[in-house]
Amino acid sequence: MTGTATTPEQNGPGRPQTDVPQADFVLDRNQLKAALLSPQGGFARVDVVESAGSTNTDLAANAADTQQFWPDLSVLIANAQPAGKGRLGRTWEAPAGTAMISSVLVWPGEQCVSNGSGTSFAPTGYGWLSILAAVALCQALRTETGVLATLKWPNDVVVNSRKLAGILAQVVPGTPAEQAVPGTAAAALTPVGPGVVVGVGVNVSAREEDLPTDRATSLLVEGVPAPGLDRNKLLPAYLNNFAALYQAFAAVGGDAQLPLAGGVSALALAKSLMSTLGQQVRAELPGGTMLHGTAIDVNADGSLRLRDEQGTQHTVSAGDVLHLRRTGSDGAIGYA
Repeated sequence: MTGTATTPEQNGPGRPQTDVPQADFVLDRNQLKAALLSPQGGFARVDVVESAGSTNTDLAANAADTQQFWPDLSVLIANAQPAGKGRLGRTWEAPAGTAMISSVLVWPGEQCVSNGSGTSFAPTGYGWLSILAAVALCQALRTETGVLATLKWPNDVVVNSRKLAGILAQVVPGTPAEQAVPGTAAAALTPVGPGVVVGVGVNVSAREEDLPTDRATSLLVEGVPAPGLDRNKLLPAYLNNFAALYQAFAAVGGDAQLPLAGGVSALALAKSLMSTLGQQVRAELPGGTMLHGTAIDVNADGSLRLRDEQGTQHTVSAGDVLHLRRTGSDGAIGYA
């Protein structure tokens, strides 16, 4: 992978281990709403809370409540998350002030109707929303901090082979019109098809000793100076970028192979940022099965294609893989 050295010893003084005053990183609700709400930003609703057990769980529950109105491109932002969720039920905790925590609710079917494209959203497109979030985050981090973040298939953002951010998407059932309370906003605008909540957690100002494992990192550990750790700037940079990519993706019906407004497809964008490709990897499958091979491509449905030592190609989907680990020539197992 590109970027700075892979260990604190190699990076020397470039990886600060000092305390950072948390007062410098207090979330400013007014500043965030001004930057994110339309027309300045890409969002229809922005809620900022001090703490959420899990922004994904809370937002999904709110979206399913017919008494509430959470339109396409709503976002819930939290300063702390004591009971966050990762892929396959794993936990992810974020102490107050140290992480960038957000969950976005999208209704792709509604977006396709409102944008006038005349297209419906492809079923395979739903699986791409978490990948689009990873693309948007990598792009924003590179622009705002200079950190060369890359995408580790299927749902992590890494720097120097260490996990910087995790992404989790979950489906929210659409609200049938007959279940919506008459006179409410939900009854006036019923989503077309299911919604998806896409949650992202980024380690921002956590110190090396506060990270959960030696496979994790933070922007502070990667040497980003204090101005680059301001979540009031990082959140809009990522979220507005994701909103733009999502809208462009919906405009082509959720087809990852079709070019977006910028002329590049979602598939090409993901592959350009995916450090997994070309790596020797080990896929851990349910039942203890291990699949070894080289990651050679990403398919149109978001699945990963591996080639084993015999030259046989295998396709693995995110839902089937418990862990994907990089393997070295000496047999050592790495994170990304």
